[in-house]
Amino acid sequence: MGTSNKSFRNSIIEAVRQDKYEVVDEILFKSPSAFNCKNEQGYNIIQLAVINRSEKVYNLIYHITESYREIEDSSRNNLVHLVGRLAPSFVLDRTTGAALQLQRELLWREEVQKLMLPLLLLQENDNKETPSMVFTREHQDLLKQGEGWMKQTAESCSITAALIVTVVFAAAITVPGGSDQQYGIPVLKKEFAFTVFAVSNALSLFTATTALLLFLSILTTRFSERDFRVSLPRRLIFGLLMLFLSTTAMIVAFCAILFLVFCDQRPWMLAPICVLACLPISVIVTIKLPLLVDLIRSTYVPIFGKQSYLEFCKINRGNTIFMK
Repeated sequence: MGTSNKSFRNSIIEAVRQDKYEVVDEILFKSPSAFNCKNEQGYNIIQLAVINRSEKVYNLIYHITESYREIEDSSRNNLVHLVGRLAPSFVLDRTTGAALQLQRELLWREEVQKLMLPLLLLQENDNKETPSMVFTREHQDLLKQGEGWMKQTAESCSITAALIVTVVFAAAITVPGGSDQQYGIPVLKKEFAFTVFAVSNALSLFTATTALLLFLSILTTRFSERDFRVSLPRRLIFGLLMLFLSTTAMIVAFCAILFLVFCDQRPWMLAPICVLACLPISVIVTIKLPLLVDLIRSTYVPIFGKQSYLEFCKINRGNTIFMK
């Protein structure tokens, strides 16, 4: 390692640890040989990017990692062994909830496995552990925490969905304004507000029932590792979407009833009713929307591959040559 590499060593290692891809890009552009810098444990920047889950740095140097896929540390751990270790606590804290943390860990393992030859996925280290064994051992506590987090979230949401089903079902069989004694036809069926009530009440009933079934399916699943990758988050996403829709439809149905009963003779009551109707909707959105956004981003928004921020980086296949 030359003098130039020594001057860049601490900077590039810390930049990789903190996922500061701009710093890594600048250093490698000025000194390509800095790629071979290692920390005190002997890990180079590829291994450090995997260990510290630095996806931006990993994406930056992805095009050269194939040449290093067989690299091992002093204990014969290859890259899949290293990604099987539990991420540092400061990395896990970036993600909300143990279930999403485990999902991100599974996503990293899946990405690194794409680089490796099939034989390397079964390679044992000095402790006679394969990469899968390392991942299971390191993440067993996180798996339990993720199971508890997922159950707690599904239980709280299922209670809300069950309450909505009860309320809207009771409203569906209790026709506002009563029915005709001879034919049983609702008296107010020609009113536009009654049509709004009927449609929104039915929509609330069906979506709340769907949400309840989705949350119950989460509670009865087996909670294996791979279920946290897509299956469980997807059920929770659709369950929350159905819960939002059912809550909104229930409030609309209730407002339609109030309009039929009171606002025909007192139109001034329409404004406060609409304002108050927004209150429960805003509460549930404020509480659950951040979770829904995190779920969608973590499940469907890719963090690997071609990213927009890479377009402004200086190193690529054409202008920098790395020597192994």
